[in-house]
Amino acid sequence: MKRNDVSFRSNAKLARQLWGEPSRLELQSLRELTSKYSLSIAAGDLQLLEGRWYVTHSGLLHLASRRGCRGINTTLQDKVSDFASGRWVFKAIVYKSGRSKGFVGYGDADPSNVSAMVQGAELRIAETRAVNRALRKAYGIGLCSVEELGALPTTRPLSTGSLPTNGSHFSNGNGQPRLRDQLCLLIRQYNLDATDFCGTETLRGASRELVESFIAHLSHAAKENRDVLVYKLNSYSRQAEVQS
Repeated sequence: MKRNDVSFRSNAKLARQLWGEPSRLELQSLRELTSKYSLSIAAGDLQLLEGRWYVTHSGLLHLASRRGCRGINTTLQDKVSDFASGRWVFKAIVYKSGRSKGFVGYGDADPSNVSAMVQGAELRIAETRAVNRALRKAYGIGLCSVEELGALPTTRPLSTGSLPTNGSHFSNGNGQPRLRDQLCLLIRQYNLDATDFCGTETLRGASRELVESFIAHLSHAAKENRDVLVYKLNSYSRQAEVQS
């Protein structure tokens, strides 16, 4: 998809496929974001979370590249960072042109303002937040970025009925879901219909043949509507990068 070809119609169509019918206000905001910044839902530039649009880190970098950004500089703020407590503060400066004096943004992260699933990656999160804020200042974007959120809202919250009732099947002993169960829940959350092939509550009961069949299903989905599938995979990869 060529970025110069981003249209409101294509964005609105994909938004309906991903999140249902947007409200009038959401569509109006989407129209403005499309016309002013050429942000693309298919490319993962935007997310609609709990009725609000959020720009993504990759979306901001795409915009900076299109606008000819000359550079981004980041610096760890040692005096206000604390290694022992896992608190990190970064300063980012975005240079839109060779003559630009720079647009400054600060980003902080510590265990109290990040999701429990990303604790341990506070340094990287702080730098990303600083870059996002500097980019938003430089290009006049009032939207908050996804990475600046303390905990990611969900576009389609899982119902309690979809969770296993037996804690021994869901927990790894540390109060966290087992990896296979997390994968199964993730697949269900994005409506990839894995259970149609697995026939079990978790993926551990799936045979190799069933997994191969599911992969074939994804291949078919890509052919049917590549934009929707790419968006879903891009959306997960961004969250996985922050959580790594």
